[in-house]
Amino acid sequence: MALSLFALALFLLLGLDLEEGSPFPASAAQEGVEITYGTVLKLAHEKTKFRLHSHDVPYGSGSGQQSVTGFPNVDDSNSYWIVKPEPDTSAKQGDPIKSGTIIRLQHMKTQKWLHSHLHRSPISGNMEVSCFGGPGESDTGDYWRVEIEGSGKTWRQDQRIRLKHVDTGGYLHSHDKKYTRIAGGQQEVCGVKEKRPDNVWLAAEGVYLPISGNSS
Repeated sequence: MALSLFALALFLLLGLDLEEGSPFPASAAQEGVEITYGTVLKLAHEKTKFRLHSHDVPYGSGSGQQSVTGFPNVDDSNSYWIVKPEPDTSAKQGDPIKSGTIIRLQHMKTQKWLHSHLHRSPISGNMEVSCFGGPGESDTGDYWRVEIEGSGKTWRQDQRIRLKHVDTGGYLHSHDKKYTRIAGGQQEVCGVKEKRPDNVWLAAEGVYLPISGNSS
């Protein structure tokens, strides 16, 4: 019951409209659920189990844009992201996401986009990952290509994935290097060019929209 109320609250907050008669969104407790556009989820870093996280705090160096970190606590509301398609495509809410598809991730609380560029990240000096823009402001720096590990053809909740940044070619990456001036033991998130064990992620907690009845 608590989970259903949580799911309903998320949809009221986001203003996502479900078609009349559509099934209720699945929870992350159901393994193997497909990730579709409109899903609200947390991404767990496979190696450290930290969640991809952002909050309205700018970097003190580099771009000065909104910072992105790895967060240790599972229940933090600043770790929710909305899965969105590229703009000006035919993709719609409820469509499944195939391996190789370009997506955008919108931070639920601040409405900014997961972004990267060639600024240096604060700790390791790799490519900085930030949040930037807003609902009406997005560019190719917000584009990430889904690469599924293994034989799966569409992104599912129990599959290991990498997210490759289109503009820079960097993989979304984290490691156990932590910020000393940020509360909560948060760790650096950055972009790296090489495929490494530290750039594998899993869809974790969230509200998973069912596949649209018109999807092929």
